[in-house]
Amino acid sequence: MTVSPIQPARIVQITEEDGTVVFKSLGDWTVNNLQEAVQYLDEFASTARKTPIQWDVSSVGKIDSAGIGLLFHYYDFLSTRECRIDITGQTPEFQELYELLRPMATAQAVEKPSLFSRWLSPLAKIGESVSNSWRDLLAFLSFVGENSAALMLTVRHPSSIRFAAIIKNIEEAGVRALPIIALTSFLIGVVIAYQGAVQLQKFGANIFIVDMIAISITRELAPLITAIVVAGRTGSSYTAQLGTMKITEEIDAMRIMGFEPHRFLVLPRIIALMISLPLMIFFADIIGIAGGMLVSNIHLNISYPEFINRLQDVLDINHVWIGLVKGPFFAWLIAITGCFRGLQVSRNTESIGRYTTISVVNAIFLVIACDALFSVVLTELGI
Repeated sequence: MTVSPIQPARIVQITEEDGTVVFKSLGDWTVNNLQEAVQYLDEFASTARKTPIQWDVSSVGKIDSAGIGLLFHYYDFLSTRECRIDITGQTPEFQELYELLRPMATAQAVEKPSLFSRWLSPLAKIGESVSNSWRDLLAFLSFVGENSAALMLTVRHPSSIRFAAIIKNIEEAGVRALPIIALTSFLIGVVIAYQGAVQLQKFGANIFIVDMIAISITRELAPLITAIVVAGRTGSSYTAQLGTMKITEEIDAMRIMGFEPHRFLVLPRIIALMISLPLMIFFADIIGIAGGMLVSNIHLNISYPEFINRLQDVLDINHVWIGLVKGPFFAWLIAITGCFRGLQVSRNTESIGRYTTISVVNAIFLVIACDALFSVVLTELGI
């Protein structure tokens, strides 16, 4: 028994006197043998316009769905170029495959984009991004409004406040975050002290390292770094928790039973973070200053009593309060963003990762923007 060798798919073109182009299809039109035919058809289709075509498939050997699909594609594409196409010589095998797959094929051919459309494509993507951002903003404002309404209802009925849930979320978002905040704040204090010491030593102004460490950490760095850490840790967990509950239809079940998700899921998380973040900032102030004090003692020979005495002279309580006041604002932005993105999760696990990433990016951006706004306003007020 001999097996006939596989012949690559190809087309022989014959042009008749009346201008009709005859395509004589030869070889095996299977998935691994179509390269030559594709190359020829691409070249022909790029210049064809209002050309009568007779496509003879009587000499086609083996054919599979890829070969039929290729024929469908160029048939539809050439039809958009006003070419009249007649297919002749169909074998029973070809006809059966044609009738099976034609209803599933895309009826509308996709024409190659023109230079003008390719030039407009980036603008279309920008427009789509702006439209999606605007839609997200409206959805976010609607979510904030719903949350505010739930808060007002809770204030009117204090007995409905879920203290147990708030305390549990304070433990999750605050107490368990202290180790990473302590490490981050300590390293920030060390870095500020080292970088400042190099410059101050040149002018013999070693003692002013205390001013730099105390004011920069309490007023700016401790609130900002703590908020960024919390956004990455707690904001992402809020999104993942609510997203998982949405996928498992727990939130739908709560609504059916008459439990409003904003009151039972969102508000406790927001309140807990608004309580715990200022406390974490105060904790970060202490650890950051301690890190700077350690480096000052080692690198600049400033004793601990000398550092503390200078700290009492230069650190105004207003600097500490400014840092602490930022805490509830940062916490609200982080919590509301995490919960909003969590409730946007669709009913598949892939969207949890996508919206968790979006939540962290949005929260960090909002925190930095809010901190910049604080800096501008406080500077203008002379505080």
